[in-house]
Amino acid sequence: MNSIENSATTARPTIGLLEWFRTGEYERVEQVLAELQELGVTELRTGVSWADYFTAEGKAWYQWLLPTLARQVQVLPCFLYTPPSLGVRPKTSSPPRNLKAYADFLDVFISDLGEHFEWVELWNEPNNRTEYDFTLDYGWYKFAEMVGGAAYWAKQRGKKTVLGGMSPIDPNWLHVMFERGVMQYIDAVGIHGFPDVFDQLWDGWDANIEAIRQVLREHSSTAELWITEAGFSTWQYDEFKQLQEFKKALRADADRVYWYAARDLDLSHSTVGGFHVDEREYYFGLKRTDGTPKLLYRMWATHGLDGLEDLAYIKRGDETLTSESYTLITGGAGFVGTNLAKRLLEMGKRVLVFDNLSRPGVERNLQFLHDTYGDRLEVYVGDIRDLETVKRVMRNAEAVFHFAAQVAVTTSLDFPINDFTINARGIINVLEAIRAQPTPPALVFTSTNKVYGGLEDLQFVANDTRYSPTNKQVQAHGISEQRALDFHSPYGCSKGTADQYVIDYSRSFGLQTVVFRMSCIYGPHQYGNEDQGWVAHFAIRAIENQPISIYGDGKQVRDVLFVEDLVDAFLLAHKHMPRLAGQAFNIGGGVDNTVSLLELLQMLGQYKGEKIPLSFGDWRTGDQHYYVSDISKFRQATGWYPKHNVQTGVAKLYQWLCESRGLEVPVLLPAAQAEEHARTSSKTVKKVAVA
Repeated sequence: MNSIENSATTARPTIGLLEWFRTGEYERVEQVLAELQELGVTELRTGVSWADYFTAEGKAWYQWLLPTLARQVQVLPCFLYTPPSLGVRPKTSSPPRNLKAYADFLDVFISDLGEHFEWVELWNEPNNRTEYDFTLDYGWYKFAEMVGGAAYWAKQRGKKTVLGGMSPIDPNWLHVMFERGVMQYIDAVGIHGFPDVFDQLWDGWDANIEAIRQVLREHSSTAELWITEAGFSTWQYDEFKQLQEFKKALRADADRVYWYAARDLDLSHSTVGGFHVDEREYYFGLKRTDGTPKLLYRMWATHGLDGLEDLAYIKRGDETLTSESYTLITGGAGFVGTNLAKRLLEMGKRVLVFDNLSRPGVERNLQFLHDTYGDRLEVYVGDIRDLETVKRVMRNAEAVFHFAAQVAVTTSLDFPINDFTINARGIINVLEAIRAQPTPPALVFTSTNKVYGGLEDLQFVANDTRYSPTNKQVQAHGISEQRALDFHSPYGCSKGTADQYVIDYSRSFGLQTVVFRMSCIYGPHQYGNEDQGWVAHFAIRAIENQPISIYGDGKQVRDVLFVEDLVDAFLLAHKHMPRLAGQAFNIGGGVDNTVSLLELLQMLGQYKGEKIPLSFGDWRTGDQHYYVSDISKFRQATGWYPKHNVQTGVAKLYQWLCESRGLEVPVLLPAAQAEEHARTSSKTVKKVAVA
């Protein structure tokens, strides 16, 4: 791994990862190796349990694990955990009764598998009682004899030795190891650090490393200094802090750094300290247990280690938050938030974008805003589930637009608790933070048409491309706010809950709040998927020649609204807020701007000059055959109406997607021709809309 200068005098340490594997986790090993390859990591520290190797199953496991890992990475095995039957006390943290047994185990392991590693690490966190019960070893004499003997023998077998990482970092303990004679056989000293997690009184890497180097100098030791474990738990949803702490570790004056860990711990497992005794233990991963990447993983994979220092736009304004008032946009790096922020910034307004950057691609939106409007833009990377953080960014807000949400029906079905905490608990945090202000700012909240359920009472007829309602009122005007609420899917329930809280906080506490029950929004800066942002999703896949799969038969109809028209609606809602407060409005393209999935794909095929191949899957829970907003209530209240029809809007989106990828724009799509394309298509589309 190449080293670069991260300061005038200090080269970046070699970077590796740490991952503990349980016996039999064959599939997870392969997953982690694939992730290491994506990140360009070639160093891996992992544990070798003496207690497990003492069993036939454990021995077979390590005989598979070490060769498998070594085919791709340089392995640092950490040897620990006394077989309980051999301990002074029957537990893995006990010193063995026969202190030489540890060296004998190491000797056997080197004979069996030594070809797969160069270094050996002798124990883990020996000054942490959960890992080594030093109350059974007054003065550390047993540990010194056990590890000193193992280190001596490992060197006789041609291996280099690492003294198990101290946690906490303790120069006094290292002095003891010198006094006990252990260090004459040690090639590298390990330290562990978990800033603001386990090490609440953290002095920084510089101070801690210098304290250890001072001990090494006093004893004229040439041992290297390795950070054999460093990490940050995202148990409070703080992925920005994880990224920042990793960057600090990159700058540390150490010879090597192992970052913990590749993935979060399985919540069904116990840690060394017990089953969920300390929730922080479960959330150190670069990825979550389901394999979804956190912010650090995505930035590392995208930009590499060198590029992490260039992410000036990913920041947190704890020290720089302006005392001037601003418009707060939660989820402000998302597609809708970016377009609203862009408009406000162009109007000369100050904007604070609050976003956890969990949706892939939105960091590009944030960079666009930062590079274009940096002088008036505030950025705070944080999570809506953290009430104190929400209160912090609310202090100088003069208006609030709440877009931060879990937005996918499919994700809500897989992870309903996560969906609820983001959408339902998130809105409570926002409302309470608003209510706590001396002058509570007005709030516009984006809800969803899913609050109306599956519309099962409506009957539909189908032609070749779309469904149409048999109800003449619905066909003429769409679904109005008089429709009874009927939450479907966990997503519908969580957003519906938030919807009602926003309305009730106006009634109960006098807050100025408005709810937009949104239909399908599309436009520039959208990185959509099939579940949310489907217009952009299908356009992206068509442009990139990727396969397209549709849930259901593709005749589902939605009204679609170009994002610039939605931004107009936001600004009008805020302008008319005292009169609109406590109300919900259906917002979409309305009956004049409808399209089915099949019709959209036909349109995209015309832009590409070829028919787009499709595959079809089963209908999903909560999917509506037809949803078209009746937008008359908001139009009558504010005079708002959509200015972009389907053809004009989709043409603009397609053009932006091509240009943002450096691709040639199809001849049909330049802005000068988009309106002509819309005019020549209007009669055909109108016939389709009422079919």
